[in-house]
Amino acid sequence: MAKVEVYTTTYCPFCARAKNLLKSKDVAFDEIDVTDDDELRAKMIGMSGGRRTVPEIFINGRIVGGFEELKALNDSGKLDSLLAESAPA
Repeated sequence: MAKVEVYTTTYCPFCARAKNLLKSKDVAFDEIDVTDDDELRAKMIGMSGGRRTVPEIFINGRIVGGFEELKALNDSGKLDSLLAESAPA
C-alpha cells in the first residue's frame, strides 16, 4: 500500500474534497495541518517544488498536486495504480 500524505489547512474546502475522495477509496493517509505552522508550511513548499496552495498531496513521497490533479488522476483511472504501489522502505 502506498504512503499518502495530505498537507491541509482547517479552512480549505479543496482539502476536504481531497480527503473525502481518498476516504471514498478506503485510502489511509496522513494529514499534515499547516494552518498555523510556518515551519511545516515551508517544508511543504520545499517538497512540492514551490507550490504554496493547499492541499498538496504526496504519494510515496512524489508530488501529485492538489485536489484537481488528484481528481483528474482518479477520473482517468491512474490513481488506483499509484495507490497500489508499495511505499519505499
